[in-house]
Amino acid sequence: MPPVTLENCDREPIHVPGAIQPHGALLAFDAGLRVRHLSANAAELLGPSAPALGEALADAHFEGCAHEVRALLDEVAAMAVTASDVLVQSGEVRLNGRLFDLVVHRSAGLVVAEFEQRPAGHGDVAAFALRAHRAMDRLKRQPQVDALLALATRVMRELTGFDRVMAYRFREDDSGEVVAEDRHEALEPFAGRRYPASDIPAQARRLYLLNTLRLIADVHAAPVAVDGEADAGALDMSHGVLRSVSPIHIEYLRNMGVGASMSISIVIGGRLWGMLACHHRTARRVPYSVRMACDVLAQVLAANVQTLLAREQAEWAQAGAQLRARLVEGVLHADSTVGAVAALADPMVRAFGADALLVAEEARLFAHGALSHAQAQAIVQWVRAQPLKGGELLEVQDLPQRAPGLDAARAGWCGLLALRFDEAGALLVLLRREQVETIRWGGKPEKEYTVGPLGPRLTPRGSFAVWLEEVRGTSQPWTAHEHELARQVLADLSRANAVQLAELNRARTQLLAMLGHDLRDPLQSIAMAAKVLERSEGEGPRSATGARLGQRIQSSSSRMARLIGQVLDASRLQTGMSLQLQMAEVDLAGLLEDLLDEARTAHPGLNLITEVPASLRAHADADRIAQLFANLISNARHHGEPGEPVIVQLTLHGDEVNFDVSNSAPPIPDELLPHLFSAFKRQTQAHSRNRSGLGLGLHIARAIAQSHGGTLDYTYADPYVVFSARFPARRADQG
Repeated sequence: MPPVTLENCDREPIHVPGAIQPHGALLAFDAGLRVRHLSANAAELLGPSAPALGEALADAHFEGCAHEVRALLDEVAAMAVTASDVLVQSGEVRLNGRLFDLVVHRSAGLVVAEFEQRPAGHGDVAAFALRAHRAMDRLKRQPQVDALLALATRVMRELTGFDRVMAYRFREDDSGEVVAEDRHEALEPFAGRRYPASDIPAQARRLYLLNTLRLIADVHAAPVAVDGEADAGALDMSHGVLRSVSPIHIEYLRNMGVGASMSISIVIGGRLWGMLACHHRTARRVPYSVRMACDVLAQVLAANVQTLLAREQAEWAQAGAQLRARLVEGVLHADSTVGAVAALADPMVRAFGADALLVAEEARLFAHGALSHAQAQAIVQWVRAQPLKGGELLEVQDLPQRAPGLDAARAGWCGLLALRFDEAGALLVLLRREQVETIRWGGKPEKEYTVGPLGPRLTPRGSFAVWLEEVRGTSQPWTAHEHELARQVLADLSRANAVQLAELNRARTQLLAMLGHDLRDPLQSIAMAAKVLERSEGEGPRSATGARLGQRIQSSSSRMARLIGQVLDASRLQTGMSLQLQMAEVDLAGLLEDLLDEARTAHPGLNLITEVPASLRAHADADRIAQLFANLISNARHHGEPGEPVIVQLTLHGDEVNFDVSNSAPPIPDELLPHLFSAFKRQTQAHSRNRSGLGLGLHIARAIAQSHGGTLDYTYADPYVVFSARFPARRADQG
């Protein structure tokens, strides 16, 4: 025999039980009004005039009331055309000295007639209708969801007389919580208790949507079999009012000390949002008319809940829209996204119900909340390591389990909602602290596998005493509304970032054009004047002073010319143009030796350790390769530890030129690596001795290497920072 699991319970065919509750009788007719299914108690309950299995409905049946029954059957048969459009009609008939509510609906080509015996003492329908109408009016006037549910439990108990009525609201994980109740004073309170999702299996949830009110009149009553003709198949009772109850659910109710129950679904947007659960300690039959009034009340309740939730959502969405507008305006007018978000940190964390916020863009990082800078840096590195593309969200509720090595996780930060708003890795991260939650379960959540009355199967809990569970290592989950706001903020940031980048590129292009066009001629004039001043003949202090001034002017003008050249090169690369190359045969070793001599002359204190062959011939652009060599040597001189040597190596491995420059320095921080070769990056190292640079050297050097079919990469070989250029001595298309 296969083992019993929760899946067995989920597959229990409760919509075709083959039996009904014993306080009524069932007959199912085909299109010719012939009886295809018949409950075993029909003749006893309805009297000898009830048709037998296989008989067609005739005038003599039902003690002369056959025409009334036929009218209802015909009306339902004509109007209910699809399974999703089930028409239920009801009336009353008196048979065998008893008064019955006759409820008719259609099921898979058959018309099902259920005769439910009306209990004695429920004849004052008018008085009940007045009470129900007043209850509807009271429900409509409630201003909050919690107050509405509390009132609904009181009203429903007044109308039905059940010992206990609970408002049961489902959570995101489909577990439910008793959020309000009205009960007999002798009963233990259930308010605040949680029940696992498995208490209501999937097929039961489906039936609660199809048939929104369900009465179990007596959990101790024996079910009555429904017989069918040999070829009739199983009768689908999804919409039946007398449908028998799953033995597992019966055992569940008995374990709770419940003698009768009634459940009324609260359906919002096609989803089972909650329920009103009614319990009685003994058997209790509620007339069909009263139940239908309760069903209408539940629909009014659902409509009011939906209205209140929509109002709350509209107010929240409006506040979110105002925050987004301020954020976009800030991003468009601020120097950086980091600054714009920092200015709105307080309203941002309030809007998302977060405890902290951080925003990272390139090497800039801002943290708001009780979060250390080191923790913020580690979180940014961890998020950037996740497979998260631009325009995507990352949601985490259990950060200590996902990233146990993070100090932030060990410090109690558990919830994370990350927005990556550009491909370069710019991030907005919202954080929540651990929510230590003590859940008051209505009994231990796990069901037990035992041998029950029907053999080996899953048996529901036997104890419903409060069972406390402490949940640690998680945060309050991010809601659907917060997800939606996050997606909107992400889209806004992405668009604003793109607009800001486009504006920056236009301004940069205009500036570069101005530098290239308007400054070159004056610089040329200054350089020529400096040479004249430097070569002035004569002796004495004035001549020496003039020569020194000429050298200084010449040096400054040369440096400005180099900067302009770098800016123009960067401009070409930023606008999608390639560097112009003049390829020719060149001796890279001789070219490098000349550059090294210039560096020693210009910087007498520079300690260079070189490994350069006597000759290394390659097909390349001599000026561009000289620019690459010079940029890497200058970079090492600026960022290396003072007094430590710079190691320069030029070698040929096979057909590939290898150029390596090493300087003694700490490793480059991880947060800077994604932007190491970017143009116009901000200087971030406090010990940098190149404060006047534009951050273009490495950007242009890599572009030169790539234009020659090669690469430029960074590695760290303790204690050296190493930049390595690799490119073919001769490309395949050069022969």
